[in-house]
Amino acid sequence: MTAISLGMPSVPTKLAERRQSRQIQVGSVAVGGDAPVSVQSMTTTRTSDIGATLQQIAELTASGCQIVRVACPTQDDADALSTIARKSQIPVIADIHFQPKYVFAAIEAGCAAVRVNPGNIKQFDDKVKEIAKAAKDHGTPIRIGVNAGSLDRRLLQKYGKATPEALVESALWEASLFEEHDFRDIKISVKHNDPVVMIEAYKQLAAQCDYPLHLGVTEAGPAFQGTIKSAVAFGALLSQGIGDTIRVSLSAPPAEEVKVGLQILESLNLKQRGLEIVSCPSCGRAQVDVYKLAEEVTAGLTGMEVPLRVAVMGCVVNGPGEAREADLGVASGNGKGQIFVKGEVIKTVPESKIVETLIEEAMKLAEQMEAAGTESGEPSVSVAG
Repeated sequence: MTAISLGMPSVPTKLAERRQSRQIQVGSVAVGGDAPVSVQSMTTTRTSDIGATLQQIAELTASGCQIVRVACPTQDDADALSTIARKSQIPVIADIHFQPKYVFAAIEAGCAAVRVNPGNIKQFDDKVKEIAKAAKDHGTPIRIGVNAGSLDRRLLQKYGKATPEALVESALWEASLFEEHDFRDIKISVKHNDPVVMIEAYKQLAAQCDYPLHLGVTEAGPAFQGTIKSAVAFGALLSQGIGDTIRVSLSAPPAEEVKVGLQILESLNLKQRGLEIVSCPSCGRAQVDVYKLAEEVTAGLTGMEVPLRVAVMGCVVNGPGEAREADLGVASGNGKGQIFVKGEVIKTVPESKIVETLIEEAMKLAEQMEAAGTESGEPSVSVAG
């Protein structure tokens, strides 16, 4: 009789092998190939206001942003690029529309890369040879950023609207012009505000070229709506190994974009997890105020960077199991909570002492992990019921 194993099933650490793309270098950040997926954002300041722009870049850097894009619609903005690129702690990409002369200005200013929107730059195709030479001479990558809202008029006439096929044809056409001049230091994006169209466009693009791809749902909307759209679209593509950089576009402060982007990558195991808080939605079984517990524990552990899983559970059904699986947890009920550390109950405390006890034990674990030089793991704080 064949023995049946009742052990825990193995869990994949990633959903798919990464799409094989060529690798480019955006300043200090490698993009494509086997480099980690990086998170980008864009400043909302006037680029010509150097102080304000650098301040916002510093805030984005502190939030975990790895590459930042700045708009360059005027000569004053172009004049500011050199100082901003030099003083920024992360690579700066110049965002160019309408005027091809600013492409050259950005390259000369030492920007880590230049984003061009071929659909709205006048006579762009005629300038490709010069742009390719300047970019090659300075080692500056070019992002071909096709956007549904500014698609080339010829393609709109051909397809009737910004279909996936139209977006891909635009991107590959422009890439082919650069290829004619032996320039392949290229990254491509094909953004659309509809996640379904966007996903299909990137899938087609990924199958037709080996350039690294920058993912984005353009004009995704306010924070909640934009977060959902971006998570759905990025998750669908990244889970298939498609995507090398991401930018969450929100009608919200740029640091919020970075926060969402990082969380998407962590959720897919594409970035090392730090502190993770998982909480239950609460239900009729909960015997404590789960929302309050979750908020207070989260607030008390803000800033902790070690990979730690903390489970804050509100009932006796799922509580003990979830708490036992975490690095640190509590199973609450009847006015008290059982504190778990590494799967073992170490004490039972009154409900009023749960938060301070969890924070105290989390600090102990963090110190132990830092002393041991812990660099990896899948931390999380779970609050469930």
